Amino acid sequence: MKNVIAALTEGFAEVEPGVTVSYDPTGSGAGITGATDKTLDIGLSSRALKDDEKNDVDGTVVALDGIAIVVNKDSKVADLTVEQLKKMFTGEITNWKDVGGDDGEIVLVGREAGSGTRDGFESITDTKDKCKLSQELTSTGAVIEAVKSNPSAIGYASLSAVEGQEGIKAVTVGGVECTEENVQNGSYEIQRPFIMVTNGATELSPAAQAFMEFATSDDADELIREAGAVPVA
Repeated sequence: MKNVIAALTEGFAEVEPGVTVSYDPTGSGAGITGATDKTLDIGLSSRALKDDEKNDVDGTVVALDGIAIVVNKDSKVADLTVEQLKKMFTGEITNWKDVGGDDGEIVLVGREAGSGTRDGFESITDTKDKCKLSQELTSTGAVIEAVKSNPSAIGYASLSAVEGQEGIKAVTVGGVECTEENVQNGSYEIQRPFIMVTNGATELSPAAQAFMEFATSDDADELIREAGAVPVA
C-alpha cells in the first residue's frame, strides 16, 4: 500500500500541483478508525473491511496485491495449496518430498519484518509471526536471486517483479496460475485488496474527491503496476 500511494500521489501531483496529499503509514486499523471518526479524509487499508466496519465506512478497492510463490526453475514442484504453504513456512513440512519434490530440506526465503509483501503473504496464509525463514532479505530482488541460486529454495514476490525472470518459476496455487487476470477475477488465492476508506456520512472535500477519482481512473493503472500491485479490472 505504501508504494501504491506513493506512486498515486506522485502522479496526482502532475495533474493537481496545488494539492498536497499527506500519508501516515500507521496500519489498516488506524486508517479505518480515522475514516470512522472523521479525522482523515481518506483512510487506507490493506485488507478487506469487516462486516461491522461496513456499518460506519465505505471501502473502495484501488488495487490488488498479487503475490507469486516462486521456486527454482529446476524444482519438480509445480503446484502448492495454501495449506501446504502454511505448513512449509511454519516448519511443519520441512522436506520437498512431502509436497511432490525431490528428497531434500526446504529452504524458506522471505522478506524482512515490516515488508508489505511479507505482511501480505503472512496474512493470507495465516502465518503471521510464525514463519521460520532460512533467509530474511531486504528486497524483492534479493529474494528472487536467492531462489535462483538454490534448487531447494522457495520464496514469494510481487507478481510484477516475477514476470520475465529467468532461473525461477512461479508455482500455481490450488491449480491456479498467478497472473494479473487471475488476481483480478479472484481465482488466485494469494492476494489481498488495497482499499481507500471513506465515511459516507461526510462529503469529501473537492481535493479529496479529485484524488479518489484519480486513484480509481484508468490513468492510475500503470502507476499501480509500477508500484508492484495489480490494477482493479
